[in-house]
Amino acid sequence: MIKIAPSLLSADFTKLGDEIISVSSADYLHFDVMDGIFVPNISIGLPVLSSVRKTTDMALDAHLMIAAPARYTARFAQAGADIVVFHVEAETGENILAAIGELHKLGKKAGLSIKPGTPAEALQPYIETLDLVLVMTVEPGFGGQEFIAAALPKIQELRHEIDRRGLVCEIEVDGGINPETAKLCIDAGANVLVAGSDIFKSPDRSARIAALRSAATVN
Repeated sequence: MIKIAPSLLSADFTKLGDEIISVSSADYLHFDVMDGIFVPNISIGLPVLSSVRKTTDMALDAHLMIAAPARYTARFAQAGADIVVFHVEAETGENILAAIGELHKLGKKAGLSIKPGTPAEALQPYIETLDLVLVMTVEPGFGGQEFIAAALPKIQELRHEIDRRGLVCEIEVDGGINPETAKLCIDAGANVLVAGSDIFKSPDRSARIAALRSAATVN
């Protein structure tokens, strides 16, 4: 099943409640957290996530683009995130495993992400314990960037490894996603598509979500 995760980074925060309702046909809400250190931008954090949790029953997918994220993974889970994803480049192996274990004890899903320049092999030591892997198809930090096609072989590699091991682990992609690039990612093995501007700039957001979800069937 293909899942769609609209990125709230592209929403109009002056009417966030209405914006969330407008994408309620999607599967996840993607919540981008940036600290200005790990990535060159600052976005939103725990108070906004807590407020969003009160407005929707949708699954909240928190993507922590922050330095030393293991300090905060449990706090985002406790604030209402259902899935907490953080970057393998930002933590030590020991802290990554500890954070994954803590998230699972809290009844939450754990994910790890890799930037475009990071090989898929960086996820191999942890993949048995993960619920989701996120392959960035743009450089993290800003919305509206162009899709990096060089990420596709990494998606294929991860899909092969997940299937070979018989794991239940989703592959999410984030960056430059539209119906055309969505098909490329789905064909490579991804099943969760994060889209920000492509959805929130659409005059019919439900139709755009449906178009992304059905991208695999496009000839």
